[in-house]
Amino acid sequence: MDVRFTAKGTPLAVRHDGRVWAVAAEPVHWFIRDSWWETRRSVPVGIGNVVDIEHWQVQVRLSTNSALRTFDLRRDPLSDQWLLESITDN
Repeated sequence: MDVRFTAKGTPLAVRHDGRVWAVAAEPVHWFIRDSWWETRRSVPVGIGNVVDIEHWQVQVRLSTNSALRTFDLRRDPLSDQWLLESITDN
């Protein structure tokens, strides 16, 4: 899955399952903290933020006439890859 962002860092489109879904509403952005004490993740000193998991909730559609779907996206702190956490049909 690929996420395309605007110059300001807001999701613009999501490529999922071979199709491009355009963001059709204002996305919601938040971070949660990783339970590092449970995962026992260790990294070298100075590597940066390793506990904030980034989330976006985006309403997307394939075309102007198609129904909206909600994608919940997640990116772990040491990854560049976005993961699709869930899909909800509106």
